[in-house]
Amino acid sequence: MAVTLTEVAARAGVSPATVSRVLNGGYPVAGGTRTRVERAVEELGYIANGPARALAAATSDLVGVLVHDIADSFFGILAGSLQSALDPTGPAEARRLAVVCNTGGDPAAELAYLGLLEGQRAGGVVLTGGAVEEPEHTLALAARISRIAATGAPVVLCGRPPLPLRPGPPVATVVFDDHGGAFHLAEHLLTLGHRDIAYLAGPPGLSTTRERLAGHRTALNRHEPAVLDACAALTVHAGFERAAGYDATRELLRRGRPFTAVAAANDTVAAGAAAALREAGLRIPEDVSVAGFDDLPFAVDTAPALTTVRVLLREAGVLAAQLVTGRRTLPPGGITTLPTELMVRGSTAPPPAGRRTP
Repeated sequence: MAVTLTEVAARAGVSPATVSRVLNGGYPVAGGTRTRVERAVEELGYIANGPARALAAATSDLVGVLVHDIADSFFGILAGSLQSALDPTGPAEARRLAVVCNTGGDPAAELAYLGLLEGQRAGGVVLTGGAVEEPEHTLALAARISRIAATGAPVVLCGRPPLPLRPGPPVATVVFDDHGGAFHLAEHLLTLGHRDIAYLAGPPGLSTTRERLAGHRTALNRHEPAVLDACAALTVHAGFERAAGYDATRELLRRGRPFTAVAAANDTVAAGAAAALREAGLRIPEDVSVAGFDDLPFAVDTAPALTTVRVLLREAGVLAAQLVTGRRTLPPGGITTLPTELMVRGSTAPPPAGRRTP
């Protein structure tokens, strides 16, 4: 039989109301009293009734974190950092339960998980990763987010653009400077002397893909307009997986159009591109330069180390946790832009003199 709140109170020698204050957090309770209650909870194996507490309050202690693919290091780092930062910062703060929802990048799954979190009266929601830019889905997503925010549950959009929300409580937005990062990466390749740059873009219709591709094209156009037209034929949309980079690079080699550098949508795609190039007998960077995006942990361990754009994933996770718990107030306009940084390593070099690839 489940242990009751009354039994915990009797063991600790306090009232049930005091036990409730200790468990719920946010209420001043003397240190010695709190210790006795916590010891009684541990000894008796008391487990709070989460649904009942959610019904008694406007929201629960559950925080939903939506990711595209938890197996992807990008989302794993972000979600892990966020969950760690949800830990209580003091004895008066309640512990929160982070529930990671893996959407697979499917818009329908995103809406379905939000519906489930709304039904559970989640105490906060964080949506991570690029947004699917389809008008009907955007409107449906905005309506659901507005409804959740109206319950008093903080909502944070992390790594995606703001939504056209209904009037009501503000929603925090944390964005990465993907455009600027892609611009500086393309500038780096152009400065090295590359003019035939293959670009492995992410899936079409995704905000991250749009921003990174736009930054890449802006640099090409600003540096030398003719280069933009030449590189347009070397742009391939693919997924964010290693296999996508491998297959896209093999396709570019098959086409026979020369290129001396490959800029990939992320580091995982860059790893696949490098494998395809080596399989074709090409050296990196002597024959072809390769660059990625995100600066995932393995980027420094590739041979040669991967030139990439650092995205502040851990910092974004901490910031999202602070915003969803109310530890940090929203900035003016509710939007925080985190900078990106070009990390130049051994995988990029000037193009081979007198040689073009393939």
